[in-house]
Amino acid sequence: MEISNIILLLLQMTVTWTSGYDITEAVPFVEWGEKGGRRFLAPAGTLTFDKNSMCGAPARTVGWRHPGYIHTSYLKDLWPDSLYTYRLGHRLMNGTRIWSKSYSFKASPYPGQDSLQRVVIFGDMGKAEADGSNEFNNFQPGSLNTTYQIIRDLENIDMVVHIGDICYANGYLSQWDQFTAQVEPIASTVPYMIGSGNHERDWPGTGSFYGNLDSGGECGVPAQTMFYTPAENRAKFWYATDYGMFRFCIAHTEEDWRPGTEQYKFIEQCLSSVDRQKQPWLIFLAHRVLGYSSCAYYESEGTFEEPMGREALQELWQKYKVDLAFYGHVHSYERTCPVYQSQCIVNASNHYSGPFQATTHVVVGGAGASLSEFTTSKIQWSHFTDFDHGFVKLTAFNHSSLLFEYKKSRDGNVYDHFTISRDYRDILACSIDNCPRTTLAS
Repeated sequence: MEISNIILLLLQMTVTWTSGYDITEAVPFVEWGEKGGRRFLAPAGTLTFDKNSMCGAPARTVGWRHPGYIHTSYLKDLWPDSLYTYRLGHRLMNGTRIWSKSYSFKASPYPGQDSLQRVVIFGDMGKAEADGSNEFNNFQPGSLNTTYQIIRDLENIDMVVHIGDICYANGYLSQWDQFTAQVEPIASTVPYMIGSGNHERDWPGTGSFYGNLDSGGECGVPAQTMFYTPAENRAKFWYATDYGMFRFCIAHTEEDWRPGTEQYKFIEQCLSSVDRQKQPWLIFLAHRVLGYSSCAYYESEGTFEEPMGREALQELWQKYKVDLAFYGHVHSYERTCPVYQSQCIVNASNHYSGPFQATTHVVVGGAGASLSEFTTSKIQWSHFTDFDHGFVKLTAFNHSSLLFEYKKSRDGNVYDHFTISRDYRDILACSIDNCPRTTLAS
C-alpha cells in the first residue's frame, strides 16, 4: 500500500492510497483518531483506469502498466490543530484484515485562525534514483535534493503545493509509483496539493489548450485519479483551497483561462470570494508562467510570459489585490518587483509595508528538472534570478506579517527573502485599478 497524498478540506482530511486489491477482493478503510484517543473507521471509495483511458503512445502501448486500485477516504469533524494518527486497512473476503504502518498528521487550523502557518511551494520536481539508474539522461537531477530538504524540515512545514509537472512519467505508468514512493514521507504527513502541468495533460485532439505530446498519452488521467483535489471537476484541475490565513487559487494552464471561459469565471470567483479580514494572504498559482518570466525561451517568443497570460488575468490580480503569483514550467527561480502592466509599481525590496501596490510574481519551477536559461538582457521588472534547483517557503506569523524564503535544494539555505507587514486597513486601501468609482455626493 502506497499513499499518494493527504489533502485538507474544511475541518477534514482526505487520504488517498494505492493497493493491489480490487473491491471484489477486499474492502478498503482507514482506522484513525486523535493521538491516544478513541479510534474510528472511515470507509474508502475505489477508482482505477484501464488502457482505453489513455490517449496515445507510449501510455497506451509499451508504457502501459495497470495502476492498481486507488482508494480515497474522508476523515471528518477534525479538531483544529489536533494531532491525529491513522493506518490504512483492507478487510479480505475471509475476514482477515491487512494493515499498513501507522502515520500521523496535524489537522488544519480553522479558516482565519491567527497562528503560525508554513507552506512550501514548487513545481517541476519529478523523481530520481539515488544511484542515477532510472533516467538515461538524468532529466530531474535536483529532485532528490528537494525531497530530502523538505523531509528534513517537515516538522516546520504545514502544507506543500506542487504546481504541475509532477513526476514526468510521460506515458510510462510505473514511474508514478516511483514518484509516490519518493514523496510518501511528505504526502502521508502534511497536505500535498498538486496542480496540473503540460507533462500531465497535453495531448493532441483531447481538448488541452496546447496540442503537443508532452503527457506521453496520459492526457491527465493518472494525475487526476491518483491525486485527490477538491476540484468541482477533477479533470479540469482548477480549484480553491484554504489553510488558516491563506487562500490559494490554483489554475490549470492546460485549459483555456481567457475572459469568457469557465476557468476565467472560476479564477475571478476564487479571488473575489475570500474574506481578507480572516484570510489576508491571497495566493494565485499556475503551472505555465501566466505572469512574468525572463526565461530565454520566452524571450525568443518575444513575450516574457505564456502568450495571452497576463493580458487576460492582470486586471483580476490587481483588482483583488493578489499578494503573490507562483508558476512552474520554467526550471529556475525568479522574483519580480510588485508589477502591473509590465511596470514596477514600487521598487523590489526585502520588506514591503502599508497598502497593497501590485502582485509579486515568482517562478519556482526549479524543484528537480533540468535547469532553464535566463535572458542576458536587463529586464526592468526582474529583481532576483537563480539558475539552480530550489523551492519557496511561506511563513504567516499572523494576519499582519508574512515571510517569503527561497531555499536552494542542495543545502536548504535561504538565498532570497522578503517580508510583508500590513494591517487590514491596508488591504482595504485603494491603489491602481482596484477600487470602485466614487461619487462627489456627500
